[in-house]
Amino acid sequence: MNENILNLAQKLAGEFNNKNQALAQPIWFVNLHLWHRPIPFLIQGNIALFAEQSPAVNLNQPYRQRLLIIKTPNKSSSSNSQHLIVQYMAFKQPEKYQGAGTNPTLLHQLSLEDLEDLPGCFLEVKYQQDTFIAKPPPEAKCYFQYQGKTRQVVLGFEVNNTEFKSFDRGVDTETGKALWGAIIDSYQFKKIQDFASELPQ
Repeated sequence: MNENILNLAQKLAGEFNNKNQALAQPIWFVNLHLWHRPIPFLIQGNIALFAEQSPAVNLNQPYRQRLLIIKTPNKSSSSNSQHLIVQYMAFKQPEKYQGAGTNPTLLHQLSLEDLEDLPGCFLEVKYQQDTFIAKPPPEAKCYFQYQGKTRQVVLGFEVNNTEFKSFDRGVDTETGKALWGAIIDSYQFKKIQDFASELPQ
């Protein structure tokens, strides 16, 4: 197992919330819980984590289910060989896995047939001063379907042992104007529970 991949997965795996930030800036930031739950087996030979989030006032209604696959760049890629790639995938039936952040047994039945590719939805990750910094390459554009419409999201995060910063923001496909998410700054989540022990050995 690539040491950097395992290190990144260990930092990502956990339950997080941004309570402090939401209390300090309630106009700009909703109090959210975020789960990164390790898939108990490899996906196409790679470590993967299930992600979803939920408003703190209604934890039983999680949303934005997705899969993060951590891998090394293809040999033909122009990415620095020192870097990693985080590839995002969507669920064909997200409701089937809704709540897996707190009920990980739902993930035991996951198969590739449940997933769909999200072309352009990937990040290049570098390691710097005990922090992994993930940004999209300049040419990448991440689109997905939601309620019958094409949406665009600009992805990005930073993570260390105790904190996860999300730069994800939805943008207008025509103007590029930010519509939701990290509009003025990143969402700053603190790790409140660690799931690293659930990573496949």
